[in-house]
Amino acid sequence: MAIIPTDLQSTVAAFSADLQQKVTEWLQWDKNEKTRQSILDLIKDNNVARLSELLLQRQAFGTAGIRALMEPGFNGLNDLVIIQTSQGLAKYLVELQQKVVNGGDGGSKPQRSVVIGFDGRYNSLRFAKISARAFIHCGYKVYLFSRVVPTPFVPFSVRHFSASAGVMVTASHNPKMYNGYKVYLDNGAQILSPHDRNIQAHILQNQAPWGDFMWDTDSLTYESSEQWLVDPVEEVMERYMSTLVGNATQAPLVAATDLHAVYTALHGVGHECLTEAFKRLGFRHYFPVLTQKDPDPEFPTVVFPNPEEGQGVLDESIRTATESNSTLIIANDPDSDRLAASELHGTEWRVFNGNELGALLGWWIWSQFEERNKGAVPKSDVFMTSSAVSSKILETIAKREGFTWFETLTGFKWMGNYAVDLHVKGKTVLFAFEEAIGFMVGTQVFDKDGITGAATLLQLAAYLRSKGSTLLDQLNEIYRTYGFHYSINSYFICHDPAKIERIFNRVADLNGPNSYISEYISEVNGIKVVRVRDLNRGYDSSTTDKKPTLPTSTSSFMLTLYFANGSVITFRTSGTEPKIKYYSEMVADPSQ
Repeated sequence: MAIIPTDLQSTVAAFSADLQQKVTEWLQWDKNEKTRQSILDLIKDNNVARLSELLLQRQAFGTAGIRALMEPGFNGLNDLVIIQTSQGLAKYLVELQQKVVNGGDGGSKPQRSVVIGFDGRYNSLRFAKISARAFIHCGYKVYLFSRVVPTPFVPFSVRHFSASAGVMVTASHNPKMYNGYKVYLDNGAQILSPHDRNIQAHILQNQAPWGDFMWDTDSLTYESSEQWLVDPVEEVMERYMSTLVGNATQAPLVAATDLHAVYTALHGVGHECLTEAFKRLGFRHYFPVLTQKDPDPEFPTVVFPNPEEGQGVLDESIRTATESNSTLIIANDPDSDRLAASELHGTEWRVFNGNELGALLGWWIWSQFEERNKGAVPKSDVFMTSSAVSSKILETIAKREGFTWFETLTGFKWMGNYAVDLHVKGKTVLFAFEEAIGFMVGTQVFDKDGITGAATLLQLAAYLRSKGSTLLDQLNEIYRTYGFHYSINSYFICHDPAKIERIFNRVADLNGPNSYISEYISEVNGIKVVRVRDLNRGYDSSTTDKKPTLPTSTSSFMLTLYFANGSVITFRTSGTEPKIKYYSEMVADPSQ
């Protein structure tokens, strides 16, 4: 116990063997004076419960990376955990490349590369630099952005530079005390299993920092790195904007419109990028929410900076809209991968939910494609996608218009990777969306992108205004054409995993051990269940072999009931919160 201060050795000696080991490892490896002192203070207070919480558990690397409170210990997010995570990821990437190419890179300059971006949260820049240290040490050229950037810039850059991977340091729309570490592989999409498990295994094999240099971020400069460290910000901004404007179908209408719109970055990273997009599209009448336009890790005007929460988060935007006579509000979350919108009708602001925006954007993107395609690409080779918990509006439109719709599990990791596979096969991928205000327009970025989504929505709004119409008018027109789609989504809090399991088992075994649809709930309020899909038990009543086409999981629950009247209800557990979430939708025939 030489690493333990003398006056604390007797206290630590009374801990369990596991806790003694983790305390020793932490004090041996952690060079950050603040987090190290926090652990020492807990030892002095003999706070075994808190020490156990922080040290005996570890952040598990998942398909979205890691996201946690910034606090000391292996279960928080801090310098040491970022070092361990980056070391493990770097070693795993080396292993992946060695499977493809035998031998080394054959030269003094790196042949491999990694893109690293960061948002405006506390510690994000430092965590990004620490990550760069690990990759450079393993022979990677690192494209480290010199200033904050939207999350979509990272997957965009991975493909632009043909990089081995991308890392974005962000906690998206979580409260200010959180941060995260999001990983993309060389296809520009979020990682899927088994990569997450393999990365976690390599993290555990590389827990001890490789040297004191891993903590040194001050000497890590572009000038002294001899091209191992490159700032890509200007090149990526130009290429991203050129692509965005090049894909715009209604730039002249945007330049000519008298539409007034407010934009908020919610104290995040989107202001510079989206206002640049507005300028290049010629949009003149936009008004930033000045109190929220600059990155601020305190998020002083919003407790929970998630525009999905609706009007309460948009109070500052509404004030700006009133002052500027604006009728449209466009909002990004703090890392700009999500998009929200609200429209003024009379004296009331209509906040669109993710399913409604998905309907509007999907209809618009399809109509623009149809107008320009002229039959050059067969409709069956044109794809749109949405997740299993999102509105089925794209499926309904696809059945009538003839393009191909497909469904994935929850999350853009699934939609992005599927879209990459289709793109590689020469298919045309137009759009993907998820009800949690995530939208992927085209194949510029194989992930949700709030910047491109906002530019696309602006073009739609300008087009509608030129016709004397509004977003709400068009949404109702979509429903008149394809049938009304109405969703109610919410959740129940449950802190007891055993109770959650009992609930799902009871639904599945209502009439006995499940083998057929009749064993599940057979009707609700007299409406018959015509199909059941249970991804926990690997059952789908609609397939020949009764196996679902979507991936299954024994560690989480996801049960979908399909009703005779076209309604669909999905119940699922959250991977990050103590919630049972439900997603319900009623789908009507256009004649109703």
